[in-house]
This record gives sequence, structure tokens and C-alpha cells, in this order.
Amino acid sequence: MATLIRGKISNKLSNAATAVSNKSTAKVSGMFARMGFQAATDEEGLGFVACDDLDYDHRQGMQMDILSSDEIGGAGGGDGGGLEGDSHYQRDGTGPPLSASKDGGSNNELSDVKPKITAWEAGWNVTNAIQGMFVLGLPYAILHGGYLGLFLIIFAAVVCCYTGKILIACLYEEDEDGQLVRVRDTYVDIANACCAPRFPTLGGHVVNVAQIIELVMTCILYVVVSGNLMYNSFPNTPISQKSWAIIATAALLPCAFLKNLKAVSKFSLLCTMAHFVINVLVIAYCLSRARDWAWDKVKFYIDVKKFPISIGIIVFSYTSQIFLPSLEGNMQKPSEFHCMMKWTHIAACILKGLFALVAYLTWADETKEVITDNLPPTIRAVVNLFLVAKALLSYPLPFFAAVEVFEKSFFQDGGRAFFPDCYGGDGRLKSWGLTLRCVLVVFTLLMAIYVPHFALLMGLTGSLTGAGLCFLLPSIFHLKLLWRKLQWHQVFFDVSIFVIGGICSISGFIHSMEGLIEAFKYNIEE
Repeated sequence: MATLIRGKISNKLSNAATAVSNKSTAKVSGMFARMGFQAATDEEGLGFVACDDLDYDHRQGMQMDILSSDEIGGAGGGDGGGLEGDSHYQRDGTGPPLSASKDGGSNNELSDVKPKITAWEAGWNVTNAIQGMFVLGLPYAILHGGYLGLFLIIFAAVVCCYTGKILIACLYEEDEDGQLVRVRDTYVDIANACCAPRFPTLGGHVVNVAQIIELVMTCILYVVVSGNLMYNSFPNTPISQKSWAIIATAALLPCAFLKNLKAVSKFSLLCTMAHFVINVLVIAYCLSRARDWAWDKVKFYIDVKKFPISIGIIVFSYTSQIFLPSLEGNMQKPSEFHCMMKWTHIAACILKGLFALVAYLTWADETKEVITDNLPPTIRAVVNLFLVAKALLSYPLPFFAAVEVFEKSFFQDGGRAFFPDCYGGDGRLKSWGLTLRCVLVVFTLLMAIYVPHFALLMGLTGSLTGAGLCFLLPSIFHLKLLWRKLQWHQVFFDVSIFVIGGICSISGFIHSMEGLIEAFKYNIEE
């Protein structure tokens, strides 16, 4: 009986307290309304809840990082108690793993954490992307653009560096305390966020298509340049450029069996070093002929018909935006990303500008689409063999990336996949999945055989997907996601890049297609 009475009294007191609280809230809300403030609407309330969730996730990630680092520091005798990353950029789950699970046992899944990379290592990866084999086509761009071509090499470096930074900015949102929290992981996530809620997957499909086109075209260019280099290295042999392309593709068929890039990555450093050595050899040869440099051939006017192709070539040589989100996500200190981008693009701009100008001054109007074809036969054969080796060893990276995009888009998208998974329950590649990869290798061969024009293909790819992924999409995504936080000069830069990039993309695509049609019409061979 006493318990029942206490329960009734407790309920009445609770109801009275709730009523007083509601009246007080109403009075306070009315007072704030008379002062000019407005109570939060349902949408604003949901926004605050989302911010609270972001803040909660962020704090949980920070707490796990601190606890984990304390445990590791304690186990190591007190050394290394600090966090490696900038606190403003710490992401949930990226800190050191817990040494044990809640039940006291070891947790293997948490201990298998991918190692982070330093800013120097990230810069090396970006340098590999923007200082690759495709700089061999830059002197050809100077042939049709003159000093304006040199200016575009500088301008493209500045714009690509800026768009790379704003693309990474789209991965983050501020929490309640004004700290940046990473809420997206990939280029596709950014695109989907921009198209939500009406078309939540449209942006991702657009980016995936652009990525596949660019990666497959890159594979085609490697086969084209391999056939071209071998043909020009041994012109007296009865083997045509198309036959050399077939031989190169035969060496690339084992790529269809790749399950990861661990084996290939061992050769990447050697390939890059070899490429730098080749660039030094070419520049050294050009410097030996400095007395004959044709300064009068460098024009201030442009070839209106072919210069847009040069724009595509220059843009394509700077494309790295595809993998920047993943690269930044794997950095020990993401706050150093901007500095890394700045210095890598400054170095690329200087090296590309010098290489293109010195090579063009040496051969002037005789400059060919692949600059090593201008070298004397003895030097050309040695340099081209190194370049072919680099091209063949570089092929697996874009090929494997294209296969992954294909498989995730069409075969591994959960219940929405168009086709069954390429892998069995034991992780082995199914026979028809292997057939699909072989078909992709053969497709790159067929394209290289029927369209053996390195500069035109490079210009077409740069105008079509390079400009889209490097200029158009980052600027429009930046405006869409961060519009309320942008200053007027940032809006001006984004709009200008979008307009200029769109004009260059359309004109470059049209003139590259015209060049290809002309090459087929008159049966022009490289």
C-alpha cells in the first residue's frame, strides 16, 4: 500500500515538473521570438542531430586513438605516447589498434591495420603519376602552342594543384566544435553526396564511367607507345608497328591473373628511377646541341586547329585526382597534404617546362609525337628499350584499377550487381572472371592496333576525362558541398575553372576527333 502511494506521488511530481518545464520553455521561446530569434524547425533539429552524431563519432574515434596510444606507450615503457596525426584531421578508427578485445583475448582483426605513409611517400606517389611517360608528348604540344604552350604547362599545374586540394576539402565537414571530420572516403562518395537526395547514385556512376575510360585509355596508350618505340628503334626489321604492339600485348597477358599489385609494386621504384635517367639522357643530348637551338621557331601565335589537342596532352600529363582521396586517407598527417601537393606540382611544372622547351628547341619543326623518336639511331634504341620496359611494367597498375572499378560496379555491388561475383567462396577467380580480364587486355590491343596515334589519343583522353576529373567535377563539387563557407574569391576561382575547363574540354575533344578522322581518311601512320 505504501509502495502504491509513493508511486502515485512520484508520478504527480513528475507530471508537475514536466508541465513547469514546458511552460518555462514556452516562455523562454516567446521571449527569444520577441527579441528576433526563432526556434529550431524540424529540419534544423535534424541538422543538429546530424552534427551531434558527427561530433560523437569524432570524439569516439579520438578517444579510441588516445586509449590505444596510451596502451602502446605503457607497453613500450612510456615511449611514443603522442598521436601521429593532426588532431583536426584524426579519423574514426585510424589510430593504433587496441592490443586486446573486451574479453581479454587478442583481436587479430583490429591489429591488422594498414600502415600509414609519410608526406614524402605521398609526394613520391603523386610525382609518379604526374611525371610519368606521358611527358614524352609535351614537346609536341610546344610545337603547336609555342610560348602559350609553356604558359599552359604552368597554368595546368596551378589549377590541378588547386582542384586536388578542394577535392580533398569535400571529404570533410565541420563538427559542433569546428573541427574537421572525414565523412567521405572516395571520389565516388563526393559525387553521390552532391547528387543526393534525388539521385543518390548518379554522381558515382558518372565518376566510375570517367575513371574506367581514363584507365582503359591509359592502358591503350602504354601499348601504343610500346609498339611505336620498338618500331622506331629497329626500323630495318620486317616487323610493323602493329606487330610490335601484338608482341607487347602477349607479354601483358599475365596481368589477367593479378589478384593484387604486391609483386608489381616492387618494380615501381626502379621503373621511375629509370624514367628519370632517360629524361636526363634526353636533356643531356639536347644540351650538347645547344648551339643549334632554334629560338626563332618558338612562336607567340598558335595553330588554331591543333593547339586544342596540345591542351589535352598537357592536362592528361597532370591527372592524379582519381587516387588523391585514397592517398590522403592513408597519410600519417593529412594536414600536410596541401604542402605536399604544392611542392610536387611546383617540381613537375619546372621539370616539364624545361624538358618540353629544351627538346623542342633541339628539333624545332621536326619534333615528333614521341620525342625519343628524334634521337639518333644508336641512342634511340637504348633509350626506347628502357621506355618499353617501363611502359610494360606500368601497364598493370591502371589495368588492375580498371578491373576493380568494373568488378565493384557490375559484379560486387551487393544485391544491385548486374552479374554474379567474379570470385568464388574460397577467394579464387572464376573462369569467366578470368575471361573478362583477358577480353580487356585484348580490347586494349585492338584499340592500339586500329588507333596507333599516341598524341591524338592522349589529347582525346585529356580533353574528355582528364579535364572532367581534374577541372570540371572538383570545382562543381566544391561549390555544391561548401557553398555557404566559401569566400567570394574561392567562388570566382571555381566558376572560372569550370568555364575555362569546359571550353578547353569541348574544343580539345572536337579537334582530337577531327585529327583521328583525318588520320584514318588519309591513312596517316606514325
